[in-house]
Amino acid sequence: MITSFSTALSALAADTTAIDVIGNNLANLNTPGFKANVVSFHDLVTQSLGAGLGETQVGFGVGAPVTLRQFSQGAIQSTGGPLDAAIQGDGFFVVRSNSNQTLYTRGGNLQVDTAGTLTMPTGEHLQGWTSTGGPVNTNVPPGDISVPVGSLKAPIATTALSVDLNLNSSAATGDQFSSTVQVVDSLGNFHNVTVTFTKQAAANTWNYSLAFPNADLTAAGTPTTGTLTFSSSGVLTNPTSASTPPVLNANGLTDGAANLALTWNIFDGQTPRITQFSQPSASSALAQNGAAAANLVHVGVGDGGQILAQYSDGQQVVVGQLAMATVRNPESLIAVGNSTYQLSARSALPAIGLPGTGGRGAVLGGSVEASTVDIAREFTNLIIFQRGYQANTRLITTVDEISQETINLKR
Repeated sequence: MITSFSTALSALAADTTAIDVIGNNLANLNTPGFKANVVSFHDLVTQSLGAGLGETQVGFGVGAPVTLRQFSQGAIQSTGGPLDAAIQGDGFFVVRSNSNQTLYTRGGNLQVDTAGTLTMPTGEHLQGWTSTGGPVNTNVPPGDISVPVGSLKAPIATTALSVDLNLNSSAATGDQFSSTVQVVDSLGNFHNVTVTFTKQAAANTWNYSLAFPNADLTAAGTPTTGTLTFSSSGVLTNPTSASTPPVLNANGLTDGAANLALTWNIFDGQTPRITQFSQPSASSALAQNGAAAANLVHVGVGDGGQILAQYSDGQQVVVGQLAMATVRNPESLIAVGNSTYQLSARSALPAIGLPGTGGRGAVLGGSVEASTVDIAREFTNLIIFQRGYQANTRLITTVDEISQETINLKR
């Protein structure tokens, strides 16, 4: 009968631990990326009474419960935050703590510190790859991700331009049509390049002139000229897609910018950009590959874990890439606070790579993964453990009364 005290006390301790786990789950009901814990109970070794043949076995109670973290998928909640990211599927974001320890997290509230490093709200540095001026190289070990905070994007000088248009087949000899394309020099200044088409006496023939404004040159420039010939169906036949495209040179710009060599792309692959039909002459699209200097507007996380920098000219540039890790047995990870986990002795080695590859889940920008805590289930378990605790306190009271009755037998 004495063992009943220790048996009941073990149950009280186990129920207390289970209630503590429920309290922690409920406390993290709104923590992004939090994974709920469950408790697993197990009985202690039993004692055989009698001849030792196992006819009567009495257990010694319940052992300290084992907590198991369930890495199930949480609901994806759209936030619209530019630096919010959610994982849909398996995997973890990789972070580096202030003590230089590699940790793993499902939390997706990211931010940029004063040094331009992508971090968690609690200061851990996100790991991935940073662009060094070109495409992001993901074939090297991941490291801290730096974003161009407050930077000015250098201008890109125009090297090619194009005009999509139709020339009126009913135009009279000598009729002209002009279209202007705004190009950019190496200093980021704009210049208006004019393409002029003049109808010739020969059927389906137009002359063209590609000219740079003389006011923007220290000396008068030389226009680039040539002839366009169309078939009876209004399709461009000369020049052909195999011909060398015309080039307009602009030397000696008055603003001190570098000389320009502008290639006029008359074809889009094999398809002519210019037609001659019986419709008014009109341009439908203008394009050039230059860009003026622009200020950084904001940085955000795109789908796939790309870090995108948006500039005031509307251009988006990929400046980084988030890394993701998968662990074959994530339940072996140890929670170390701040929604992060570290490897334990039982953890498999993590495989780090790009989201959406090697069994890793997808990264969704502008979203966070909600906590997996189910409030209804937690309150149900709380009632069960409370009743278990009350039952075992009643057991102790009953055993104590029996003990007193036994002691009183000698009187």
